[in-house]
Amino acid sequence: MTTPINLNKARKQKQRAEAEKKAAENRVKFGRTKAEKTAQKSEKERASKGLDGAKREQ
Repeated sequence: MTTPINLNKARKQKQRAEAEKKAAENRVKFGRTKAEKTAQKSEKERASKGLDGAKREQ
Protein backbone atom coordinates (compact mmCIF):
# COMPACT_ATOMS: atom_id res chain seq x y z
CA MET A 1 0.00 0.00 0.00
CA THR A 2 1.29 3.47 -0.82
CA THR A 3 1.70 6.28 1.62
CA PRO A 4 -1.12 8.82 1.82
CA ILE A 5 -0.52 12.29 0.40
CA ASN A 6 -1.94 15.63 1.40
CA LEU A 7 -4.20 16.65 -1.48
CA ASN A 8 -4.01 20.34 -0.59
CA LYS A 9 -0.21 20.31 -0.84
CA ALA A 10 -0.35 18.40 -4.12
CA ARG A 11 -2.88 20.85 -5.56
CA LYS A 12 -0.84 23.88 -4.50
CA GLN A 13 2.35 22.35 -5.86
CA LYS A 14 0.65 21.76 -9.22
CA GLN A 15 -0.62 25.37 -9.30
CA ARG A 16 2.88 26.70 -8.55
CA ALA A 17 4.37 24.60 -11.33
CA GLU A 18 1.75 25.84 -13.81
CA ALA A 19 2.30 29.46 -12.75
CA GLU A 20 6.06 29.10 -13.20
CA LYS A 21 5.55 27.57 -16.64
CA LYS A 22 3.28 30.45 -17.67
CA ALA A 23 5.76 33.00 -16.28
CA ALA A 24 8.57 31.43 -18.29
CA GLU A 25 6.48 31.60 -21.45
CA ASN A 26 5.66 35.26 -20.79
CA ARG A 27 9.34 36.10 -20.19
CA VAL A 28 10.16 34.69 -23.61
CA LYS A 29 7.15 36.27 -25.29
CA PHE A 30 7.21 39.77 -23.77
CA GLY A 31 10.57 40.12 -22.08
CA ARG A 32 13.03 42.66 -23.43
CA THR A 33 16.05 44.18 -21.79
CA LYS A 34 16.20 47.86 -20.99
CA ALA A 35 18.85 48.32 -23.67
CA GLU A 36 16.56 46.76 -26.28
CA LYS A 37 13.69 49.03 -25.24
CA THR A 38 15.79 52.20 -25.42
CA ALA A 39 17.34 51.16 -28.74
CA GLN A 40 13.91 50.57 -30.25
CA LYS A 41 12.62 53.87 -28.86
CA SER A 42 15.55 55.84 -30.29
CA GLU A 43 15.21 54.10 -33.66
CA LYS A 44 11.50 54.93 -33.74
CA GLU A 45 12.19 58.58 -32.89
CA ARG A 46 14.90 58.78 -35.56
CA ALA A 47 12.57 57.34 -38.20
CA SER A 48 9.79 59.71 -37.16
CA LYS A 49 12.09 62.74 -37.41
CA GLY A 50 13.29 61.59 -40.82
CA LEU A 51 9.73 61.31 -42.09
CA ASP A 52 8.76 64.70 -40.63
CA GLY A 53 11.79 66.29 -42.28
CA ALA A 54 10.83 64.87 -45.66
CA LYS A 55 7.29 66.27 -45.65
CA ARG A 56 6.52 68.90 -48.24
CA GLU A 57 4.73 72.11 -47.42
CA GLN A 58 1.55 72.77 -49.39
